[in-house]
Amino acid sequence: MKEAVHIGRNPAHEPDLQELVRRVALGDEDAFAAVYDAVASGVLGVVRAVVRDRAQSEEVAQEVLVEVWRTAPRYRSDRGTAMNWILTLAHRRAVDRVRSVEAAAARDHKASLLERVPEYDEVVEHVEARLEREQVRRCLRTLTEIQHQAVTLAYYRGLTYREVSEALALPLGTVKTRLRDGLIRLRDCLGVTA
Repeated sequence: MKEAVHIGRNPAHEPDLQELVRRVALGDEDAFAAVYDAVASGVLGVVRAVVRDRAQSEEVAQEVLVEVWRTAPRYRSDRGTAMNWILTLAHRRAVDRVRSVEAAAARDHKASLLERVPEYDEVVEHVEARLEREQVRRCLRTLTEIQHQAVTLAYYRGLTYREVSEALALPLGTVKTRLRDGLIRLRDCLGVTA
């Protein structure tokens, strides 16, 4: 009978990761050190594949391992292996970092654009706002009475669908339909395109 050949580490000499995570959940620092040694390179590899930046990847990998220490009691072996759980944590944290960096860059970009916005003419703004209000009032007059009441209660008084339903003594479904129809009619009257 042939003996299995293992490239890299020998699984027979590797610790039982699930057991180690169970011990980490109980606060065993030695078990955590063993988990760290067993998974650190795999975690860094997953994070690096998503984040790409070396320094940020190392930072995220450390965050993941701290998260393993803190959340080990939540690990459930019936949902998968400990390694898969840890690598899933790593992937999620890496994706969160990328999204966070992208959101920060978008905020910075918007802020830089706002700094370049020219001063506006208050008179023009005031006139345009007044004309828009007049157009909305004109379009509101084209609605049926129930549509007008529902839209007014929902959008000018801030009532929920259920509160509008109670105020008008109509079924909730009828209120939703009247609101939808009224908003469609307003959109068409105002010339708004989606």
